[in-house]
Amino acid sequence: MNQTRFRWMAIAVAALLMAGCGSQEPQPTQQAEAPAEQQATPIDQSTVGSVSGKISFEGAKPKLARILMDQDPVCAQKHSGPVYAEDGMVSDNGTLPNVFIYVKSGAEKYNFATPTTAVELDQDGCMYKPHVLGIMVGQTLNILTKDATSHNIHPMPKDNREWNLSQPPGGAAIEQKFTRPEIMIPVKCNQHPWMRAYIGVTKNPFYAVTGSDGTFTIKGLPPGEYTIEAWTATFGTQEQKVTVGPSEAKTLDFTFKSS
Repeated sequence: MNQTRFRWMAIAVAALLMAGCGSQEPQPTQQAEAPAEQQATPIDQSTVGSVSGKISFEGAKPKLARILMDQDPVCAQKHSGPVYAEDGMVSDNGTLPNVFIYVKSGAEKYNFATPTTAVELDQDGCMYKPHVLGIMVGQTLNILTKDATSHNIHPMPKDNREWNLSQPPGGAAIEQKFTRPEIMIPVKCNQHPWMRAYIGVTKNPFYAVTGSDGTFTIKGLPPGEYTIEAWTATFGTQEQKVTVGPSEAKTLDFTFKSS
């Protein structure tokens, strides 16, 4: 009797264990698909146009802040004379360098392939070079150093992930990407507080940065209406609308004034 009862109890326990194991078996769930590689919208290159112009400045030139690098002799030794901050710089010809010009709107109906070439941000003489740069979403940013001192690269975005990485002298290039468009991302160095750069992250390749002559050209624009914005670190932003016809080269100038 006891053996029979024990046998039935063992069968019942085994059945319960099997049922319990069955209930814990993971159920098939719908997995989120990895985003497909974005296909570039075909653009007839025979019809593309361009927008070129100059960024001028009116008024008294601001006095640039002098940078003192005494805290790190390695930085100071790379400069034979005084070093000044680049924000607020006005060229001798009355134009503005380091202005980021980009298509703010009008290109949304197009998709663009992510460039396979990297954009470089160098550190030389404890200064970021270039001071202002553009990059597309998903494109690789390579941070390099030519300095025999440690740096600390610290972008401070609002819409992208913030990161803070150290780079020793002779260190390998640091590779990073931005996943969202953002105008502009300031970059600092926690080791050298005077170091400053700005990164414009766009979804399209239609951007440029002015040089010492204050000029820019944005090429490859499909025919259409666009809003072009000019960003400066010191004098704010301006925007203008422009219509680009097939194979048309348009001129668009901006003028900033001292406040």
